[in-house]
Amino acid sequence: MAAAIAGLIHPGEMGVTVGAALKTAGARVLWASAGRGEATRSRAADAGFEDAVTLARLAASCDFVFSVCPPHAALEVSKEVAAEKFTGRYVDANAISPEAARQVKQVVEAAGASFIDGGIIGPPVRSPGTTRIYLSGPEAEAAAVLFDGSLLEAEVVEGAATAASALKMAYAAWTKGSAALLLAVRALARAEGIEEPLLREWGISQSGLEKRSDQAATGNAFKAWRFVAEMDEIARTFGSAGLPDGFHRAAAEVYARLKCFKDRHAPVFQGPSCATGAGRGGRKAAENQNLIVIVSRAPRIALSLWWHCFH
Repeated sequence: MAAAIAGLIHPGEMGVTVGAALKTAGARVLWASAGRGEATRSRAADAGFEDAVTLARLAASCDFVFSVCPPHAALEVSKEVAAEKFTGRYVDANAISPEAARQVKQVVEAAGASFIDGGIIGPPVRSPGTTRIYLSGPEAEAAAVLFDGSLLEAEVVEGAATAASALKMAYAAWTKGSAALLLAVRALARAEGIEEPLLREWGISQSGLEKRSDQAATGNAFKAWRFVAEMDEIARTFGSAGLPDGFHRAAAEVYARLKCFKDRHAPVFQGPSCATGAGRGGRKAAENQNLIVIVSRAPRIALSLWWHCFH
């Protein structure tokens, strides 16, 4: 039996490990280098992916296309693939709401492709047992078997065609939503001058919470920019279910205020220049803006984050 041919859009930090898992399991993995940056080209080359150069060639060559991109780009990517008349199986593995996934489904099916919904839970997969890709829809099993024997565990979710996206939204609503809340609580405590007594009380009645708040800062600062659109998608999911969406609208704002640490894997104090410029939605910092420093207390970690507090 011939190996499946899977196209990957795009080999970012998560996507490249998805492609590596597919390759380990026996699939040929293609990507399209046209318009991509040097870092992406390097990741794809290191992983041994075949370069189709253009999206048109990728679409014409592949049985499957896996979309692994930032949430805000998911619909546009589906339109680009549909424009190339792809008629294979399209797997949207992005952190988007079920409503957004249904829009992607309409786009790719109108072009003649089959839609498979996906949701990835866990970090970029580099060791067994850490990361799962959940898949849903009538042809989900066809995608799941592509990962047999790889580090990425594939699970089929029964129910609606977009059940995998719903699961991803519900999961991240807690993990990333609660991390944003902890960051905001620490900022509030610092702004009001009661951080030390709060941490003492946490030590008495909420064991482990200080460590979790430290980890929320040190683990998320450099990638917080990626979470903004995901929090918006979660809010959209809550709203569509008739539930309050304000929790995650606020979480999006929290993560937006950490964008100055984009891709700094060891964030360090940068001084006031890190806090200059516009806030989310183009809002300018008011003259009476407070700059709150959140200092991680975790052992051997030196992390200072400048926090924007608008009045």
